[in-house]
Amino acid sequence: MRRRLRTIAFWLLAAALLVCHLIVIQHSLTARFWEDEAFNLTVPLNLLDGLGYSSDGALSGSVITPFDTRISTGPTVLLPVAGMLLFGGDPVISARLVPVAFWGLLIAGLAVLGGRLAGGRWTALVGAAVPLAFNGMGSYSPIQGPADLLGEIPAAALLVWALVALRRRPWLSGLLVGLAVQAKLIAFLALPAFAVAIWARSPGRGWARIGQTFKRGWLPLILAGVPTLLFELWALVSLGAPGFIDHLRALKAFLLGGGQHVAPTTVSQKLATLSEAWFVPAWASWITSIAVVALIVGGIVEVRRRGRLKRQAFMLATAAGVGALAFVGWWSTASHTPLWVRHPAPGVLSFFPVLVIVAMWAAQLLVTNDHRSSLRHRMPVRILTGALAATVCTTLAAGIAGHVQQTLQPRGETLATQRADVAVIAEWVERTDTEWLAAQPWGAAVAPIVMSGAHVGLFDAPAMRDVPRLTGMPCDTETLVEASRYRVCAPPSR
Repeated sequence: MRRRLRTIAFWLLAAALLVCHLIVIQHSLTARFWEDEAFNLTVPLNLLDGLGYSSDGALSGSVITPFDTRISTGPTVLLPVAGMLLFGGDPVISARLVPVAFWGLLIAGLAVLGGRLAGGRWTALVGAAVPLAFNGMGSYSPIQGPADLLGEIPAAALLVWALVALRRRPWLSGLLVGLAVQAKLIAFLALPAFAVAIWARSPGRGWARIGQTFKRGWLPLILAGVPTLLFELWALVSLGAPGFIDHLRALKAFLLGGGQHVAPTTVSQKLATLSEAWFVPAWASWITSIAVVALIVGGIVEVRRRGRLKRQAFMLATAAGVGALAFVGWWSTASHTPLWVRHPAPGVLSFFPVLVIVAMWAAQLLVTNDHRSSLRHRMPVRILTGALAATVCTTLAAGIAGHVQQTLQPRGETLATQRADVAVIAEWVERTDTEWLAAQPWGAAVAPIVMSGAHVGLFDAPAMRDVPRLTGMPCDTETLVEASRYRVCAPPSR
């Protein structure tokens, strides 16, 4: 009877979790189409228009820019988007279905890791729930939800599946890491985590183990570089040698500078931003982090006491720990990067849930019977373990509830309201055969331009001097067309 009740409770919770995911996905699909998404969408649109793998170059001189280094979301995401656009339909929804598919892969991968490690469906359920507690909305460069046309969630999904594949197919794991890098460039920070994971699964000790690690790791390492190599070869063939050299220089400048000019940020500011990037108060996220670390440490101590260690648990714990530290450590110490949680998001969405999974495995280990310990000695450990595990699960449930509650709040602008505004502008663009519109300034004006069918530039670029401007502000020149939120103004030279 008790087993049947547990089964019923599990499937009720699983159904509730699925409903929460669907609510969040639906909200994300219909959310405002914002400027970074729109800029990314210019690449597949131009590709289908015969302009090659090019952006509109709004941040690179406002001219068609092949292999634009300011587009850090890569071909792993944008080529499938181009494929989706071939089927017609609304381009925004078609494009957003690709990140939604990666969100599904992320959740499925975490469920697989949870079920595989702890051998139970409850840990799988916990793993599948963690990403819903993450809040990427805390800056003006947000992750609105799982449907945003950005590379962070696809990169996280590929990193999780690389962990899934590592046990039996290390070569596939390496390839998936490479594809993650070409989903979002920042994913290359995951490479140390997978190097440590291969070491953790290698037999032997000392130099013998290092030799086995190299033997097992050379092929995954090569395959991790294949997607980037193929992409850069494509760029070389398309741009020619001089253009390719300029492309590499621009890429180096972007990677070192971050593409932003902001006041220096501090480690404490970054950690405070990360602690607030959850649908719970910052103090709750700190307490939960401490609980997760305490459970993992307790599990490691218990394993050493019992004298046996599950290799999969060791691999996941070391890989997730190194991966989380790599992303958070780099971002928190990179003072030239702004307080945008998007930067470490691929590592947060992939490795943080794995740490929670390992913590749940450790909790399960700590409460199981050990014939060498008396009940009197085990009871305090069980009570403390239960309290820590309950803290993690309670915070997770509160975070999911907070996420769902946010989706029910009224929104000032949605994809539907944008479409209503853009319909008037798009009709004018088609009637006047306008090829380019300049956004004034960079921000909310970008998405309506892309949705109208015109190319998007930036108003202060020399190439846009004689181009009409789309803005949400009153026109200083003649108003060419006006919608409820936006209007197209004649260029100042007219």
